[in-house]
Amino acid sequence: MGRITETVKVLLIINVLFFFGSQFLGDLAYRLFALWFPENVNFQVWQLLTHMFMHGDLSHILFNMFALYMFGSVLEQSIGQQRFLFLYFSAGLGAAGLQILFSYIDYNSAFNAALEAGFSVNQIQEMIYNYSSTQQVFSALPQNVSSDLLSNYYTPMVGASGAIFGALAAFAVIYPNLPLYIIFIPIPIKAKYLIGGYFAINVYSAVTGSTLLGPSNTAYWAHIGGAVIGFIMMWYWKKNQFNANRWN
Repeated sequence: MGRITETVKVLLIINVLFFFGSQFLGDLAYRLFALWFPENVNFQVWQLLTHMFMHGDLSHILFNMFALYMFGSVLEQSIGQQRFLFLYFSAGLGAAGLQILFSYIDYNSAFNAALEAGFSVNQIQEMIYNYSSTQQVFSALPQNVSSDLLSNYYTPMVGASGAIFGALAAFAVIYPNLPLYIIFIPIPIKAKYLIGGYFAINVYSAVTGSTLLGPSNTAYWAHIGGAVIGFIMMWYWKKNQFNANRWN
């Protein structure tokens, strides 16, 4: 979709460098730079930024970088480098914030359920903290409760998806009627319908827990958070026409 901009090129390079670096460093890289649940001892403030450059596997980074390549340069050319970077990282932070919020909701709900089952605060915390070494949970604790406790505590978030969803949403605001094509489907679909439909699928998966696209451990609330930030920001900029010439 046109010439790649320097900003997008730099983002692509940084993501690739992080990916190969994480493959070399292994668990250490994910412990330092993935975004951990704030109650986890591995959590650090800088992870709110660095997790955007980390990816789980080759297919994960390929999909995200392809989307960044396809839509990022066009978006940057439309709104300028500074606004593009502000939107990109704001969407990434918004994605992290919403995912953490719902992780806390699930975690606290499970924690309260464990308390109601008769376990003390110290017992629950001890089970959680020791699980990485013992792999043991309370047999009297319902499996869904222990699963929610442990998955939220021990599963870090990685990927640029939140930031990219923000870029996709912004793209749909600027070019709502631009025809787009899906591989193997030779029928043009307007950007507002294609990107909007993809967003709707993520909302459905986040609410129901059913995976329609992607792996089961996808951070759907992060996708939603990034898209909402990108949409609101671009809608505001477009409404106020910060530079009318850029919308030609």
